[in-house]
Amino acid sequence: MMRALWTHLAKDLRIEWRTLDAMISMLFFSGLVVVLFSIAFDPQGEFSRQIAGGVLSVATMFASVSALNQAWAREIRHRVMDAQRMTPAPGAELYLAKAIANFLFVTIVQAILAPFFFIFYNLHAAGNAWLLLLVLPLGTWALVANGVFFAALALSSRNRELVLSLILFPIFIPALLAMVQATTAIFTGDGDPTLWIKMLTGYDVIFTSASLLLFDVVFHAE
Repeated sequence: MMRALWTHLAKDLRIEWRTLDAMISMLFFSGLVVVLFSIAFDPQGEFSRQIAGGVLSVATMFASVSALNQAWAREIRHRVMDAQRMTPAPGAELYLAKAIANFLFVTIVQAILAPFFFIFYNLHAAGNAWLLLLVLPLGTWALVANGVFFAALALSSRNRELVLSLILFPIFIPALLAMVQATTAIFTGDGDPTLWIKMLTGYDVIFTSASLLLFDVVFHAE
């Protein structure tokens, strides 16, 4: 299983490195969200720290969805997915490879966007800034793990981009809430983000496990 996982992951990373389709679209959408919110609210001082968590989470969400809509597009072309269904390897390793690849793409975009985000919003964390290194990966994985699964589920639909958003956003709300509350607590220094971090961790474990168990059914469905 691990050999097949790394094969799929290397393929997705190599293709993205050559085209940069997902990275460019994610940078565009996330950058647009950050700039528009900074213009609309003119964030300064304490107010900027109060809204920063929500803006960061929304930017991550929209950026991820633009990439998740393309997650399976390459597999559909030239009937690659049909060939993958005929292999003896379980579908779980393909799911994990897609999830890890998209997680890396979103994380790279976040790293590129972070300096501009802090400049536009005049931010400095009043709480433990290092906790962002837990909150952001956990929140990103929650979105990506569900997004890859539901993107595969929506493949048979003609309007799969719309179907993905309609299914993913309601299910992602608990993780989005936890991500916003944790980042806000870190930026403002008010409250303890530990509870929200634990909630994100539990969410990731539950939904990743469910996706791994159910993905073969979705993958082999006609």
